[in-house]
This record gives sequence, C-alpha cells and structure tokens, in this order.
Amino acid sequence: MPFIRVSYLEQQYESHQLKRISQTIMEALIAHFNVPVDDCFQVFHAHKREEFVYSRNYLNVDRSDGLLFIQITCKSGRTTEQKTSLYKTLATKLSTTLPMRKEDVFVVLVDTEFEDWSFGNGVAQMLQRTTEEV
Repeated sequence: MPFIRVSYLEQQYESHQLKRISQTIMEALIAHFNVPVDDCFQVFHAHKREEFVYSRNYLNVDRSDGLLFIQITCKSGRTTEQKTSLYKTLATKLSTTLPMRKEDVFVVLVDTEFEDWSFGNGVAQMLQRTTEEV
C-alpha cells in the first residue's frame, strides 16, 4: 500500500526515463517490502527551478540538478535492514538503468498505520482487511 511521490527539476527526465524510474521503485518495493505487484500508486511532479530547492552538498553528498526526491508513504513496521536495503537498491539500480548519479537519489520514508488510508469510497479498506483476517 505504498504511495509514491517523485519530484524532480523539469526537463531533467524524459517520459521513458520516468517510466523506468517508476518500474525500478516498484521492483525495489516488491523485493524489500514485500509489496504486492498490483499495489502501485505513484505520482510524478516536475518543478520549475524556483520551486525546486535543495542543498548541493548537505552531509557531504554532492547533488546535481538530476536530483530525484522519492517520498514513500507506507505502513509502519519495516526493519532498519529492509529500509537501508531499499535505499541501496534504488540508488544502485537507478544509477545503472537510467543512468543517473547515485548521489541524486534522495529517499524519504513516511510510516503510517492502517487507519491512515482510504483507497476510495470513503472506506478504510485496510482496517476492514485486518478485521476480516482476525
């Protein structure tokens, strides 16, 4: 049930590259977070230069205008190992398949609970699933 937001500087990536980014994120989520194949909800945002602000060298990471902000909102409960493996896989695979720089893969995880999700119809479907499974 992850919800993915990818932000980037406009004109840095073409549509075929965005498709590959989407696929790579999904593959990593399936491998590291055991996300079902059809649980894919992603939004891509291209930003004008004045809307895309970042430190070029915070924590000694040399970033460029090819920077991708990848925000993954998902159910809490993943281990530190799962999270760090996900980060490494995303940086490695994106840098080889696009190609892009590993330094430009910025990932933020936002943990939530089942009651924080409605997939439509004004219903908290994940709460219903856990009640039905009990």
